[in-house]
Amino acid sequence: MSETTIVTTAAAGPTVNTDDYRSIWGYLRELDFRQGFIEAAGVRTRFAEVGSPDKPHAILLHGTGGHWETFVPNLGALSEHFHCVAIDMVGNGFSEKPDYDYEIAVYVQQILAVMDHFGMDRAHFIGMSLGAWVSAATAVQHPARVSKLILMSPAGLIATASNMARIRAERTAAVNNPSWESIHKVFEHLIADEENRLPDLVALRQAIYRRADTRESIDHLLILQDAEARDRNLIPEEQWATITAPTMVVASGKDHGEYQSTARTVAQVIPNSEVFEMADVRHWPHFEDPESFNPAAVAFLTK
Repeated sequence: MSETTIVTTAAAGPTVNTDDYRSIWGYLRELDFRQGFIEAAGVRTRFAEVGSPDKPHAILLHGTGGHWETFVPNLGALSEHFHCVAIDMVGNGFSEKPDYDYEIAVYVQQILAVMDHFGMDRAHFIGMSLGAWVSAATAVQHPARVSKLILMSPAGLIATASNMARIRAERTAAVNNPSWESIHKVFEHLIADEENRLPDLVALRQAIYRRADTRESIDHLLILQDAEARDRNLIPEEQWATITAPTMVVASGKDHGEYQSTARTVAQVIPNSEVFEMADVRHWPHFEDPESFNPAAVAFLTK
């Protein structure tokens, strides 16, 4: 009788080039930071804190539907000079999502409460998109609380129907169907280079969009994409001109035209302002090219 030899092989999994693997933990793993939750203006607010409280303060604000992790490539460099607090704004990320519309005054109230909690009489503001809008509104309404501004992909001056419709459709589709593909599509509009759309980011946003409270509050979050609400929250050009804080405006060369136009207009209107050109990035310039952004931000804030 002949013998039969049975050879088994393990099923091959996906090939991963570990030499090139990138994660947000690559930025955080040696960083002395703290994540937690505080109550700010009645909202359970998620935050990340890094840097000594004895240093000048900096508040970091994300865009629509975002979370504090958008600033992970920047926290290390900034915390060498500043006490940084990045938050998930009300209705965003893993912060509380109360049952009312999130208009600019709601965000500003939360930010001031965060500053009070951390003992910040005044702070530098680093904001992107919605976060830049909130930062500028704070500078207009509460100038004594704002030292300097860095505005990236700024919103809050103009609004086109097409861009508002795009944001509403894109985010609503992703929340209604939080598949990897739909979430990844969101990042195509935020980050120009596919290599910078880190899987960690997609997975994190997917976890947020799968939450029941995100589905229940998405209309409150997207209220600023409705024309009437948007119009009553926009900052008129004459109010941008009252901003006294020195301001650096980041011009992202591959961003949507509305944001590029706003960046250049507010840079002309704000009296003490300058433009930092980043030609090869989209809506998240600080995340996509921290090697350029970080030294420029530190130089501006410390000079």
